[in-house]
Amino acid sequence: MTTPGQWWRPRQWWARVRSVRLTRRNGILAAASAVVVVALVTVLVVVATSGGLRKKLAGATATTPTPTPTHTKAAPARPKAPPPKPKPKPINPLTGEAPSSHSVVAVKIDDTGNGRPQRGIDKADIVYVEQAEGGLTRLLAVYNTTLPSVEPVRSTRAGDEALAMQFGPIDYVASGGSGGELAPLDRSTLRSDINDRGGPGFDRDPSRPIPFNLTADLAYAAAKLHGPKAKDIGLTWSAKIANSGSRPAYDINTMVGGTPVAFVWRNDVHRYARVIGGTVDHAADGARVTTPNVVVQFCSVTDYPQDVDTAGNPAKYTHTIGRGKVVVFRDGRRIDGTWKRSTRDDGTHLTDAHGKPLSLAPGGAWFILVATNAPLN
Repeated sequence: MTTPGQWWRPRQWWARVRSVRLTRRNGILAAASAVVVVALVTVLVVVATSGGLRKKLAGATATTPTPTPTHTKAAPARPKAPPPKPKPKPINPLTGEAPSSHSVVAVKIDDTGNGRPQRGIDKADIVYVEQAEGGLTRLLAVYNTTLPSVEPVRSTRAGDEALAMQFGPIDYVASGGSGGELAPLDRSTLRSDINDRGGPGFDRDPSRPIPFNLTADLAYAAAKLHGPKAKDIGLTWSAKIANSGSRPAYDINTMVGGTPVAFVWRNDVHRYARVIGGTVDHAADGARVTTPNVVVQFCSVTDYPQDVDTAGNPAKYTHTIGRGKVVVFRDGRRIDGTWKRSTRDDGTHLTDAHGKPLSLAPGGAWFILVATNAPLN
C-alpha cells in the first residue's frame, strides 16, 4: 500500500503508466488476433463449402440447351426405282403365237388336182410350195401347233433335206422316193418316217385311188420318232408392220414351174386365201386354206438328174441356202426385201430394203419358192 506521496514519485509513476499501456496493447493485439482467427475461419468455411455450392448451383442451372432452330432445306425424296420390265411371254418361233408342247413334223404332200382337197393342210404352221418335175408343184408342210392326220402323203425330193434342216433334226414324213432322192435324207440327221420302209403312222384311204390316198397320223409318228420341239428359224413376228415402204397388195399371182400360184386378201378374216382356178381353195374338212403371210422367195432352181420321171422329166432342186430377193405379203400390203441363209443348219432371215428384220404377222406363213425369173404381180 502506497501513500499519496509515494504515487507521484517519477519512477513509480512511469512504471504504472507503462503497465497500463502494455495492458491496453495486449488487449488490442488479442482483439486483433481474434478478428483474424474469425476471418480465417470464415474463409475456410467458405472455401470448404464453395465446391458443394458450385455443384448445387450447377445442378440447379444445368439444363439441356434448346437447339437454335435452323432453316435447312429438306432432303429431296429419293426417286422410286422403276418396276422391272415384265419378261416377254414365250412364243412359238414358227407362228409368233403361244408355244406348243409338240415336236416338229414335216410331211411331203401332193399338190395336184388328183390330190385335192388335201386333208390337214389348213392346220399346218408353215407350208413351202416348190417344184417337183414336169412343171408340177409339191408341198412341204410343217406342223407343230397341232399334229393332225394328213393326206395325200407323197415321195420326198432331194432339196427337202436342206430345206427341213433349218428346223433341226425334226421328224420327216414321206411315202418313199427314188434312191437319188432318198440319199440326202439318209445322210442327214432328220428322223425319217418313210412308208415304203415300214415307218409308223401310215394308212390308206379307200375313197381315193393310189398313189393319192396315203394318210399319215402325225401325232402317232411323232410319239414314235421323239423329234425336237420348235426352235428359232430366223423369222421375226409382229402384230404391226414395222417396215417402211409397204404398199397395198390384195392379189398375189406368180408361177412355180408351170403351175400358177395365187392368193387373194380376205379382209373378213384378215388373211390371204389360196386361189386355184379362180376359186378359193378348201381343205378336206371344208375349211378355207388361208394364211396371214405369203412369202415369195426367189431361189435358184436347177435340174436334179438323179431322179427322172417316166416321161423323161428330171426332178427340180430348189436351192434354199444362199440369198436372194423376197417379197412379203401381210395385212393386205406388200414389202420387198432380201432373204439370206448361210448354212443348212441356219434359219432363213428376212430383211427389208434398209436391212431391218422383215416381220411377219403372227399365225404362220406360206413360202412360195419361185425361180429367180418368175413373174410376180
